[in-house]
Amino acid sequence: MIINTGQRTDIPAFYSEWFANRLKEGYVCVRNPYNPQQVSRYRLDPSVVDVIGFCTKNPAPMFQYMDLLQDYGQYWFVTITSYGKDIEPNVPDKHRLLEDFKKLSSIVGAKAIGWRYDPILLNDKYTKEYHIRAFEKMASQLEGYTDTVVISFIDLFQKVRRNFPEVKAVAKADRLWLGERLINIAAEHGMTVKPCGEGDELAVFGADCSGCMTIKTYEKAIGRRLIAPWNKPNRKECACYLSCDIGAYDSCRHLCRYCYANNDAAAVAVNYRKHDPQSPFLIGNYESDDKINDVRQESWIDLQTRWEDLQI
Repeated sequence: MIINTGQRTDIPAFYSEWFANRLKEGYVCVRNPYNPQQVSRYRLDPSVVDVIGFCTKNPAPMFQYMDLLQDYGQYWFVTITSYGKDIEPNVPDKHRLLEDFKKLSSIVGAKAIGWRYDPILLNDKYTKEYHIRAFEKMASQLEGYTDTVVISFIDLFQKVRRNFPEVKAVAKADRLWLGERLINIAAEHGMTVKPCGEGDELAVFGADCSGCMTIKTYEKAIGRRLIAPWNKPNRKECACYLSCDIGAYDSCRHLCRYCYANNDAAAVAVNYRKHDPQSPFLIGNYESDDKINDVRQESWIDLQTRWEDLQI
């Protein structure tokens, strides 16, 4: 099976000690965000967890714990954008992140790490030309360290509209103009662009529009075929395999203005005060009315077929 860590918060950046403790103890508890008394308890054991998927803006705090992950398949998405503190107030210096990306790639391998340059937004400061210049500089730095870069254009979810009221959707003409150029730059540096939740409008320029964190992505990372059960996408535009996320909403301290997972900074502050690195839960601990479900888990690895055997 697959464990995801990054759809609700950034565990490597802010909760690496907690996650290391979960790996040591061999299990983790996750509250249903829509029915908090319902708790799923997952074993963290490489005999049943084939891959752990990470999405982070700062992988460095996990470096000291990488030995705990060596028996697990891994896939990492590291987001490095060109925005400043006006958009990403608590994200580390981008030059440092580029170096951390390279270090992580050297540990897990270039097939097990992807770069995310998203979401793309436009305003008077962050113009189309600005993005092109920044993307070119970053792509040249990351050449050889990954073969994948994910892009997307900002989605105006309700939380985004509330926390970032001045932001505007990117017009189709601008999406196509930017998309074509970013795809060409990526190709020059040995990378394929995978649009995230953007449909297939960039396929004509050479983008891989099959999804970014798919079963195929995981198979490529671990070199094994996975016989995964069907999983309903979160939304029709998304083809990613996003199940068993162990994070919690309203807990990411990056406080990026485009974030869809935080209601506001106050909610994040409240939850962070409830965090205990020793707890089985990311936020809080067991409650008297919890209903615990020990999730049935099994390996999805096809022992008969290697990933390489599927390549033409």
